[in-house]
Amino acid sequence: MNPRHIALGVALTAAAALVLFGDNRPATGVVEAVERAPAPAPAAVKAAAPAAARTVTPASTEPAILRLQPRERLIGSEDEAMGAPGDLFGRRDWNPPPPAPDARALAAAAAAAPPPPAPMAPPLPFTFLGKAVADGNWEVFLARGDKTYIVRDKMVIEGTYRVDAITPPNLTLTYLPLNQVQQLNIGVLD
Repeated sequence: MNPRHIALGVALTAAAALVLFGDNRPATGVVEAVERAPAPAPAAVKAAAPAAARTVTPASTEPAILRLQPRERLIGSEDEAMGAPGDLFGRRDWNPPPPAPDARALAAAAAAAPPPPAPMAPPLPFTFLGKAVADGNWEVFLARGDKTYIVRDKMVIEGTYRVDAITPPNLTLTYLPLNQVQQLNIGVLD
């Protein structure tokens, strides 16, 4: 044991002795209620509120407790604070509201809006598995989900894709519903 362990053991023993043999008697003193002067009239509170909040009158050594003020009087109504009624954590915007757009500006903005983009073919759903040459023609092995396809030139796959050309390193497919050409990388010649 090193000196540190001995010091910690002595401290633990002293703490245990205080818990067991220390003074555990409850305090017997009783606290009496304090009597206060009656509250002043509401008009007197409003007039004396700023002065009474900062100072204590010399005749009394107790501070004055003021009546609660309504929220609307202190910070204004919720409509003035630009928040929705009952919205405690609503957005607060202190900037003036933007000017209302006129009908001509709205019509010009609608006319100047660009046309929607042309439809695009979805990304190719096939995964390249491999390729082979059979009788001088390329065959490419593709997977889509749990199906495997062996495709050749000018072949149609599930009525949506047509194989246009197999020229390594690319396989050229046409998405038939939109007649858009896509390419799949199949690697260089082996």
